[in-house]
Amino acid sequence: MTDVTQILRHVHEGDPVAAEQLLPLVYNELRRLAAARMANESPDHLLQATALVHEAYLRLVDTSHPQLWQHRGHFFAAAAEAMRRILVEAARRRAAEKHGDGARHESLSAAEPCVFSGAEELLCIHDVIDQLAIEDRLSADLVKLRYFAGLNMGEAAAALGISVRKAHYTCAYARSWLHRQLGDR
Repeated sequence: MTDVTQILRHVHEGDPVAAEQLLPLVYNELRRLAAARMANESPDHLLQATALVHEAYLRLVDTSHPQLWQHRGHFFAAAAEAMRRILVEAARRRAAEKHGDGARHESLSAAEPCVFSGAEELLCIHDVIDQLAIEDRLSADLVKLRYFAGLNMGEAAAALGISVRKAHYTCAYARSWLHRQLGDR
């Protein structure tokens, strides 16, 4: 059992000191994931990679809602999901400010291709990934790890506990499914 896994167990048990010990062990990797994800954001994005890491970390080690991570990969998968949610929340705030807070929200239909940029593109992708999760949870999780966390195929497979070969097949399916939903553009 790695140091990270042991500390994660202590965090789950509500040990406040463990949360302080965890950050130095995972910070560089979380920062790398955040920087990779932020590279895909529009230049006008106000959230920096460091702020994204800190916000995700605070959500992950919230002692009022302790979580149990089985291993390091599970923790980083949760971190990727937390970063995705933070970016989506930020995109929604920007879109609300940009298009008026009282605007009516319409859900995406399968026939509407996403051809936006920046916040609108992120929200579109978020909605389509949620649709994919209804069809195939594993494919959606793989897309989140690859697109939102910037993990390579091997890292994503390890985080999901599947073989790299299965990850490639799952990715091919997800890519095809998303292509149909998003259109040719």
